[in-house]
Amino acid sequence: MAQKKVRKAIIPAAGFGTRFLPATKAMPKEMLPIVDKPIIQYVVEEAVAAGIEDIVIVTGWHKRTIEDHFDYPFELEKRLEQAGKHEQAEEVRKIAELANFIYIRQKGTYGNGTPVLNARQVIGDEPFAVLWGDEFIYSNPPRLKQMMDAWEKYGVPNISAVRVPESSVDRYGIADISDVAPGVFKINKMVEKPAIGTAPSNLAAHGAYIMPPRIFDLLSEAKPGKGGEIWLPEAVDKLAQEQDVYAIEIQNGRYYDTGNKLEYLKAVVEFGLKHEDLRQEFSGYLKNLKI
Repeated sequence: MAQKKVRKAIIPAAGFGTRFLPATKAMPKEMLPIVDKPIIQYVVEEAVAAGIEDIVIVTGWHKRTIEDHFDYPFELEKRLEQAGKHEQAEEVRKIAELANFIYIRQKGTYGNGTPVLNARQVIGDEPFAVLWGDEFIYSNPPRLKQMMDAWEKYGVPNISAVRVPESSVDRYGIADISDVAPGVFKINKMVEKPAIGTAPSNLAAHGAYIMPPRIFDLLSEAKPGKGGEIWLPEAVDKLAQEQDVYAIEIQNGRYYDTGNKLEYLKAVVEFGLKHEDLRQEFSGYLKNLKI
């Protein structure tokens, strides 16, 4: 029997972004720019490129800027057209047309499981994706497309995964795995931030999920864990006791943890060097820095 297609994605975006204070005192961390585009737009574009139609963004009272960014900017578009800036007018118009955007205010305890549970009524009885609004993987094909292909082939919930250096396994949730196919692994268990030298592998499974609606029941039954919060990985661990859950090692990709100051700066530099109108002058500037 053919699998139900994944048509909806949840993007939790209600956190306070304390690592970027004071910049995030009045601006959502998801709206921090990578050169000229906010982080969350890269996440949305990845979802759309994978075939997602409906995007549920779970926000808080301090995140109105996100809604404004994906809104239809009639006044701005008109001013740009009048000024002869037709290319820019088309660019801002396309942002509003990327997908069907649905916004929900987060209610309940914190932790990354709560915003997923808050979107239950919108998702209904369908498989869905979860992506975080402050990090992304830049890959070809898009990360989520690789995961959706695996979902359609195997019919198994899955998590995106990347290889990390042995020296940094203590920063991630590391998967204890069994081989299924090249780049596809069954998750036997997740070890959260293992001590260096004790990790079961160097495959960090995080960043994006494709989940069945059963995960909502597990989240609603979950008791607050670390920090008095509800955590999605703990519900996924319970799901893995009922059925297989796979890790999909993302091919031809680069992970950008843009919720981290150092990694954010690296992303800005790398994407600055990708810009046609900036590359030559910017690379010359970087080469001449006396470091």
